[in-house]
Amino acid sequence: MIGRLNHVAIAVNDLTAAVAVYKDGLGAQVTDPLPQPEHGVTVVFITLPNTKIELLEPLGEGSPIAKFLEKNPDGGIHHVCYEVDNVIAARDRLKSQGARVLGDGTPKIGAHGKPVLFLHPKDFCGTLVELEQA
Repeated sequence: MIGRLNHVAIAVNDLTAAVAVYKDGLGAQVTDPLPQPEHGVTVVFITLPNTKIELLEPLGEGSPIAKFLEKNPDGGIHHVCYEVDNVIAARDRLKSQGARVLGDGTPKIGAHGKPVLFLHPKDFCGTLVELEQA
């Protein structure tokens, strides 16, 4: 069921400063900022040879990233994203095994224009997991 690692997401307080760390400090290729109001974040992606890093900055009040940053003021790894062939089939299989899907269980369109959903970290070794349809 699980496919390749699509990205590792890092929550940041200041997207511009974080981009500078990766672009200027590490020489990484970084996309332009992309607001994702449905998810309450603005994102950029750092392209690596084998995956991506997603930098997340809160967008608007009530952003789930803002709550994460209150608990982790320096930022940090927020979630990992795995690709699956069929996000609905993966959701249904995981739910039948007792995994909790966050929200109402309906996939939303993510930053790559594909359906995504999130799985409760308590069911995945303390890690928030995003599933993205490949």
